[in-house]
Amino acid sequence: MRFLEYLEDKRYFLIFYIALIVFVTLMMFVTSDGDNQISNILYTNLGCTILAAIYLIGGYFYRNDFYKQLKGLTKIDHQRTFNLVFPKPQNHAQKFFITGFEKLQKGYMKELEHLHNERKDYQDFIMSWIHEVKLPITASRMLMKNSTDKTLGYVIDKLEDELNKIDHYVEQALYYSRIGSFSKDYFITEVSLNQIVKESVKKYSKLFIQKHIQLTIWDEEEFVQSDSKWLGFVIDQVVANALKYTEDGGAISFAFRSNNKEKQLFIKDTGIGIKPEDINRVFEKGFTGSLQRNHSKSTGMGLYLAKQIALKLGHNLSIQSEEGKYTQVTIHFPKISSYYFLES
Repeated sequence: MRFLEYLEDKRYFLIFYIALIVFVTLMMFVTSDGDNQISNILYTNLGCTILAAIYLIGGYFYRNDFYKQLKGLTKIDHQRTFNLVFPKPQNHAQKFFITGFEKLQKGYMKELEHLHNERKDYQDFIMSWIHEVKLPITASRMLMKNSTDKTLGYVIDKLEDELNKIDHYVEQALYYSRIGSFSKDYFITEVSLNQIVKESVKKYSKLFIQKHIQLTIWDEEEFVQSDSKWLGFVIDQVVANALKYTEDGGAISFAFRSNNKEKQLFIKDTGIGIKPEDINRVFEKGFTGSLQRNHSKSTGMGLYLAKQIALKLGHNLSIQSEEGKYTQVTIHFPKISSYYFLES
């Protein structure tokens, strides 16, 4: 900071000082008499001016170090350095502003870290997704290459299976990319839970038939407050997961229950189950339990996406399981009053 800039900041002090000197001079001129009147006024003004100059010059050198450090911060490349060290404040006003800047910096760093983690998670998901989607593509090419002794119906049937897998992975990627702008893309209304469940079962009907899965659905039509498209995706992920880990000849059942607080949809399978140490982690991003890893490859995104979307819809997901016996996922639908607090 230049000295003239410092004086400009002290302009109110200078105005006050000039007014004070004029007042003192007038008072001395009016109240005193004699030969030494002028010299007394001059000495008094000169002494006051010298003291004021000492105060201003001393204050400038005292403050200048603080301003030099601040100026140094403005020259730092903030695209590479975000952890700024502010100079020690010299008064309460400086302390107030520096505290505010430090809070802003911490908030900025936290948001930057959040964005960095989101970007890393997205890159990890894309890499995992690419490897997953390449499998059915490779399988389709191998099928076409080695299908000379197969019937056309068999080849078409197998190609349809691989296309369904690709469609499932593409749908996951699409919903994953849109989850950040969820608040712009949903509409809560009363929807038929039976219809959404039946559409999901129909979507995976071929797998149900191929694996001879016994299917049980409750009879009475039930309605819940939700968005049919997003809720359908949640149920699809749970059903696809159940089919993946249920052996041939197993069973998947859908049940409905209502109480004073909420409505509940139970999706239960007789699959391989989940180990007790893994049960609390199944909704984590990218997590695949040891049993699931041994059974088949997976991105670990299906239940994570289902959980996140359910929460944004105002619902919730919980899971119970016993290794080697069953897994039951419960979708909780709170009463309509809770929908005023939907997460955006």
